[in-house]
Amino acid sequence: MKEAIKQYEKWLYSSKVDNETKEALNKIKGNEEEIALRFSSPMEFGTAGLRSVMREGISGMNVYTVGQTTQALALLVKEQKAENRGVAIAYDSRNNSELYAKIAAEVLAASDIKVYIFDALRPTPELSFAILEYGCISGINIT
Repeated sequence: MKEAIKQYEKWLYSSKVDNETKEALNKIKGNEEEIALRFSSPMEFGTAGLRSVMREGISGMNVYTVGQTTQALALLVKEQKAENRGVAIAYDSRNNSELYAKIAAEVLAASDIKVYIFDALRPTPELSFAILEYGCISGINIT
């Protein structure tokens, strides 16, 4: 529990966390059960990628966890010296899909990685086609 509270406070007092997120975190202040739920462990990859409830914290899907996960991908791409091959990004109509796709694109671009992002909703097969068509090193599908 100590580690969860430490993570919670790190987010709550960070100058990099937006005010709306901090307001939501303030609402759970003192609620150890809720803090543990959100901050005890990060999301993990499964067979279908990262899946979680949209909420604040390291266990939830939010702008910060999407950015952090994308940064990890950026490091792998750079390790392979494949920045010019690029990463294709698609999204669907679900809540925050477009927002999260744009955040992923920004993180990759900030790492000097070429990004191919669709300008509208696309089904998964189109992402697969784009990866092959452009010779991308990777693809991200936000759904």
